[in-house]
Amino acid sequence: MSDKTIALVTGANKGIGYEIAVGLGALGWSVGVGARDERRREEAVAKLRAAGADAFGVPLDVTDDASVTAAARLLDERAGRLDVLVNNAGVTGGMPQEPTRADLDAVRTAVETNVIGVIRVTNALLPLLRRSASPRIVNMSSSVGSLTLQASDASEVAASPVSAAYAPSKSFLNAVMIQYVKELRGSNILINAGCPGYTATDLNGFHGVRTPEQGAAIAIRLATLPDDGPTGGFFDDAGVVPW
Repeated sequence: MSDKTIALVTGANKGIGYEIAVGLGALGWSVGVGARDERRREEAVAKLRAAGADAFGVPLDVTDDASVTAAARLLDERAGRLDVLVNNAGVTGGMPQEPTRADLDAVRTAVETNVIGVIRVTNALLPLLRRSASPRIVNMSSSVGSLTLQASDASEVAASPVSAAYAPSKSFLNAVMIQYVKELRGSNILINAGCPGYTATDLNGFHGVRTPEQGAAIAIRLATLPDDGPTGGFFDDAGVVPW
């Protein structure tokens, strides 16, 4: 069994996920690049390895039971455990997203990937995480999932586009995470949600004001928490994000 810290980042072939893999790889960790697109996944792994990272590809579609089961088996055979899981894969669901106009398939797509996909992956990998001395789970959320900020006329989030799919899926994700924290209370697994900020990725047509590297910073921080670090929190680079 490897002495290196073993991490898996879902949706790691591009954008924020890729930069999370870069950051964790720079720590000397062995990083699994989880992605469903084979070409992009292998290109990302090759680029990470060229930069000196110990990276390996993990074929992974978070919406598919068989794919997730196979990914868990691959990690088990490769390392026998998992130390850090970063649930980064996400989608907007599609447009339009005004509640009165939203395509219900768009809502289903957002929930299937952003919420059910996280549950599917987390449950499949919990047995491997339980074998770690210091297991961490990081869920990449968003401040647009904060009901407090959405309902506050004074917040920038309240001025964000109306969303009946993506934003509520992040609220749902946050709520589910709290239930994991309650169920796993007493274990050594630290579970937290991170907001990357308004980051320029293909998710928003590259309209964000932050770079993917900046967006990845919160995930790297939460992935490297000490054993007495927080669990059940929602954070961005500035600190605590209100629920």
